[in-house]
Amino acid sequence: MTIQDQTSKLRRVLVRPPVAADAAAWRGYAWRAAPDPVVALDQHRAFCAAIEGSGAEVVSGTTRVPGDPDAIYAYDPVLVTNAGAILLRPGKEGRRGEPDACAADLGSVGVPAVGRLSDPATAECGDMFWLDAATLLIGRSYRTNDAGIEQLRVLLAPRVDVIAFDLPHLEGPSACLHLMSLISPLDRDLAIVYLPLLPVRLVELLRERGVELVEVPQQEFSTMGPNVLALAPRVALALDGNPGSRRRMEAAGVEVATYLGSEISLKGDGGPTCLTKPLERG
Repeated sequence: MTIQDQTSKLRRVLVRPPVAADAAAWRGYAWRAAPDPVVALDQHRAFCAAIEGSGAEVVSGTTRVPGDPDAIYAYDPVLVTNAGAILLRPGKEGRRGEPDACAADLGSVGVPAVGRLSDPATAECGDMFWLDAATLLIGRSYRTNDAGIEQLRVLLAPRVDVIAFDLPHLEGPSACLHLMSLISPLDRDLAIVYLPLLPVRLVELLRERGVELVEVPQQEFSTMGPNVLALAPRVALALDGNPGSRRRMEAAGVEVATYLGSEISLKGDGGPTCLTKPLERG
């Protein structure tokens, strides 16, 4: 089994349930509205049940990051490799306590920390995904800087090629635009994308690699149409409310399940990939 893979059968995944006491900090973390803590917990449980229904083991992280509602977005604080976890350094300052908390949870299930980024590096894993086991794609964004990309290159050398792409300004540094806000792999040769904002060099690379692109309708970009979790090749879990994206994925041969995420996704701008940290695939 491996984890340097975005689309093989998901076997084990870490999640971090929402904590009611942290919801009060929603304004400071630029959430769009206050989440309802009761509904959020219900939605998160249903989300986890959908993943378990696909046959994956769901591991629940319990190490607190007090006052941080973004801590439910388990994908961002660490990069998990086949050797173990690299602790990142989030560009969003309020999230700087998450890597150590995530490392504690991962250590309890046998995933060691094998590296750490240091100042002045910043990097969030929402800007990263594995194109294949030897290729990590990274978005250069307001959350992930040049120093972060370079430190990852050093930590992953010589086995992994790190390829970086500049992301657009769009709504600026106060908003969250990650690379995976624009693209989610669905199979080795298929990805769902919001093409108008995708870096040209990334589009060219995907086409060179024979990756077919499912295009998200313009009106579904803001509701996270491109943010989709691959449960297996051409089997996906997507946020409810993006019917055009779902129809286009299904037309490409993808089996699509959806979850309700008004409190855990839409208000905090974190889709199904953000809510999970895959630990094993294959």
